[in-house]
Amino acid sequence: MSGLSKGVGKVEVALRWDPAPAGAPPHDLDLVAAVLTADDPHGTPAQLVHFGSRSPDGTITLLRDSRTGQGFGYDEAMTLELDRLAERYTRVVVGVVIQQGGGRVTFGRIAQASVRVTEGYTELMTYDFGGLADATAVTVVEFVREASSGWTFRPLQRGFDTDPQSFGSLIGTARA
Repeated sequence: MSGLSKGVGKVEVALRWDPAPAGAPPHDLDLVAAVLTADDPHGTPAQLVHFGSRSPDGTITLLRDSRTGQGFGYDEAMTLELDRLAERYTRVVVGVVIQQGGGRVTFGRIAQASVRVTEGYTELMTYDFGGLADATAVTVVEFVREASSGWTFRPLQRGFDTDPQSFGSLIGTARA
């Protein structure tokens, strides 16, 4: 009965981390989503959603944005309504980038950082950045539109040593 699978539809990607130690500049992590087309699935994003923005059609929205990691539980959350995306969009990559305003900070220097991907009450995956401690930006998960089964997802942990501006052009690139 696998032919009846609808794939994933509406997911939430949530990010958490502990605040910087007392006296240190705040750690500011940001969720970023790149929406790619069938014509260029590993190139330049057709849409880039991050703090202060949302997708033009409202299908990807950042619900919470934290600049410090202070709070209980997950500090940032992004909703992706994949089942509402136009047919021309076939790949969505979600990543996390660290703002570098207080000097170079890597994931290895940020306590308790993790990402959770859920669909409704079902947890699809979690990731703690442990394998990419030297990175300043990381892709976390990709969603791909499959003709027969709708949207599928897979973990896509790939680290980058880059600034937030450059990450926007790198997030959707093919694996090395």
